[in-house]
Amino acid sequence: MHPLCLIDAIGPFFRELTKRTINWSKIPFEHLRDADDEQWKRIHQDLLGFARRVGEMGFNAATLDDVWHLVDHEGYEPEVRTCIARYRTEFRQCFATLRDHGLQVFVTMDFFASTAAMRSRLQQEHITPLEFTALVLERFLADFPEVSGVIVRIGESDGRDVNDDFRSELLLQKPKQANAFLKHLLPLFEKHDRKLIFRTWTVGAYPIGDLMWHRETFAQVLEGIDSSALIVSMKYGESDFFRYLPLNRNFFRTKVAKIIELQTRREYEGCGEYPSFVGWEYERYLQELRQADNVVGCMIWCQTGGWVPFRRLAFIDDTALWTELNTFVTLRVFKDQSLVEDAVREFASRIGCEDANALIELLRLSDEVIRELLYVEEFARQKLFFRRLRIPPMLQVYWHNIFISHSVRRILRFFVQDHDGCMRAAHRAMDRLAQMKMLAIKAGLPVADIEFMQDTFALLVLAREYAFTDDSEAMQMRIREAKRAYKQKYPKSGPRYRYRVKLDFTPLMLQPRYLRWGINLLFRRQRGYRLVDRLITLHLLSLIYRLIAKRRPQWVPSFAKDSAMGVDVVFR
Repeated sequence: MHPLCLIDAIGPFFRELTKRTINWSKIPFEHLRDADDEQWKRIHQDLLGFARRVGEMGFNAATLDDVWHLVDHEGYEPEVRTCIARYRTEFRQCFATLRDHGLQVFVTMDFFASTAAMRSRLQQEHITPLEFTALVLERFLADFPEVSGVIVRIGESDGRDVNDDFRSELLLQKPKQANAFLKHLLPLFEKHDRKLIFRTWTVGAYPIGDLMWHRETFAQVLEGIDSSALIVSMKYGESDFFRYLPLNRNFFRTKVAKIIELQTRREYEGCGEYPSFVGWEYERYLQELRQADNVVGCMIWCQTGGWVPFRRLAFIDDTALWTELNTFVTLRVFKDQSLVEDAVREFASRIGCEDANALIELLRLSDEVIRELLYVEEFARQKLFFRRLRIPPMLQVYWHNIFISHSVRRILRFFVQDHDGCMRAAHRAMDRLAQMKMLAIKAGLPVADIEFMQDTFALLVLAREYAFTDDSEAMQMRIREAKRAYKQKYPKSGPRYRYRVKLDFTPLMLQPRYLRWGINLLFRRQRGYRLVDRLITLHLLSLIYRLIAKRRPQWVPSFAKDSAMGVDVVFR
């Protein structure tokens, strides 16, 4: 049996978005409410081109959003039902396009999502969200026999910027609830001979928030389940799509069919604005994964993920070279067990690259630069947990934000001992970027992308100097001037979106020993929970955070409050 090779097909729905920072987590349905015939025609044209290209490449399945928007019910608001009717018509055409190019169709959904009117009705009629979800899925599977399965997310809900008629929320809070959820829904999928792909991704909320890495939670969720309709989907690491993470050991803890999630439009590494090559990184994971039982496929994300202004559309426009390269190589390594270098050469031949050897060397240097400068290696290699989350190995960059602040400086100096080594790595990375620029010229590839990477990463070198050398007025002035020059070179009105540089040189008024005590209390270096976690960080800290957020909201940075689901979800 051929492995399931899924790719997300949501790119066509984003082309006409005008707001600067885009939520790439799912199709922006609020943008489709008033879409006219011409807009839908362009979506279908883009999807046709996308399906043709990825089908020829070797993918055999694609994902679209969202089940809730495709099932009508008399309890919804009239205007919502009108939208649903249009979505059903247009998405049938989308499904047909994908299937015509050899792609099975899988549709995503969150548990739970609904409208205001439906929530009131369910409460009045004493219908549980799980019962209503089963009804929706029964109708969906009957109405859309061309769909091969549903991908369910239970550990993350819509971001705070979503203004859609349907709003998702986190309802499954405990492993036993998730277990009952699966046992309730799987018979529906067995009856209709479809697949339920269950994602273990969580953002740390509630006792089920450690599902993606905690062996006991994982075992409790799957306890007593043996269904041919179930596929478990896991990200490759114990956190989000970062480097320096070990392969998720839950792949080896169950015989249930499973797929691995891989991201080729790297949301934390530039989103394809510059080469952030993952070939060798993923090759290592996939070689290790071959020792796991019943791995039936992969889900490759070429567009989904992040809150960023960068908007290159893979396999749709002609600017997404680096994401398309990542996607092609990842598929070849997973599906055909190709060597990375062979896959790169094949891609180079397809695009008419003038020198494949130069491209391979450029990608090798890119891999080094990302690992040495976008990350701080000594910090990234440390295993750190806070409450139910594994701490991301990237500290100073988040999506399109670069943080240069006194507080980040203090934290870095606490966790990183080899300051001189970090500085040498930073300057070595800039030398590599100069080499990459020459290699891009030699290979006939976009030099402007390397220049943008070079200009952006020069700010990271300054950030590292600020972190690991003396904090002086002259240093701060250099950073401010560099930020000003960067903004001038890449203006808001220009063709290229830039990183946002956030500066705060205000001294952190906390004695070193108190900082050390706080870090040792809140963060742990083991997966298992300490007594102090069970007494304080998992329970008391939630109460403290809610009190602070209510009494002193200014203490919580706006970025943390407003981005994605908001930082408060971590404290649930």
